[in-house]
Amino acid sequence: MIATTPPDILRFLAARAAEGVECVLVTLVALTGGSSRSVGTQMAVAADGRRIGSFSGGCIEDAVAAEALESLADSWGHVVRYGSGSPYIDIRLPCGGGIDLLFTPRPDPHAVAAALALLDQRKPASLRLDCDGISLADAGMPTGWNGYCLTLTYQPALRVVALGQGEDLAAFARLAQAFGTVIVPLTPDVPTQQTLVDAGMAPIHLHSRTTLPAVATDPWTAIVFLFHGGDWEEFLLPKALALPAFYHGAIGSRRSHAARLAALRAAGVPENRINTLRGHIGLIPATRDPATLAISILAEIVAEYNALAHWATWMGEPLSLPGQ
Repeated sequence: MIATTPPDILRFLAARAAEGVECVLVTLVALTGGSSRSVGTQMAVAADGRRIGSFSGGCIEDAVAAEALESLADSWGHVVRYGSGSPYIDIRLPCGGGIDLLFTPRPDPHAVAAALALLDQRKPASLRLDCDGISLADAGMPTGWNGYCLTLTYQPALRVVALGQGEDLAAFARLAQAFGTVIVPLTPDVPTQQTLVDAGMAPIHLHSRTTLPAVATDPWTAIVFLFHGGDWEEFLLPKALALPAFYHGAIGSRRSHAARLAALRAAGVPENRINTLRGHIGLIPATRDPATLAISILAEIVAEYNALAHWATWMGEPLSLPGQ
């Protein structure tokens, strides 16, 4: 994992509760001007000084931690402005903006555990936060800060099902693992499997070009084919397109993708499923090495995942996948 994720904040709170160590949950609820973080960004501070999360590049975290420990001692939740408009004239944000932080001492461990249980079930979890505490909220409730409370929705982790072999699959899987995705690699190649095992993954062996092993997918899953050539796509790709996912993609040139689409139509795959398949994937054009290809594709998938999470959070509607 290269950086803290929102569920990591909840796991930190749960771990400290299990140890009997009290905490303060700090949430960015409003901002003016520029900011390196968005509304909903969080930090947790434990009574013993441990902390997780950040609101800047290190400019205000010490001050926030000190304020959190004071609020824990006072048992008083409150909102503090940092940066522009703050009473703390010696604490300024480099971007010149201002942020309002909600300090919630002793967040309810039962609400935290309930939210984590939903995330473990691959379901979004919403928490209502205010000065008095936190509570589990209905998914889809408005998230905006109203001056008193904010409802924050945590999304299930990005899961990527990647099919391929060789360096392209290995590079992509390692990068996705480092980023923090739930990576599910499938490959027919034994050396590639060993490479992935050595990297701490549990690859699934593709025994047949005609049978797709059972894999769990959902609206927070991306499926990507990294095979060069169509031998492994002919039967597996139609089966993969029938699985729920917010992203279906396959590498290859525009010419190979056109041939791929024609083969899918000839095989009788419904047009609405074919239309979900992206070809010539990735944000960096004309990649020629596995590392750049991995970055290019993962960046595209993460961008789509973030857009999906933003839509689901702010629209307050259940997710529906194309073609369903």
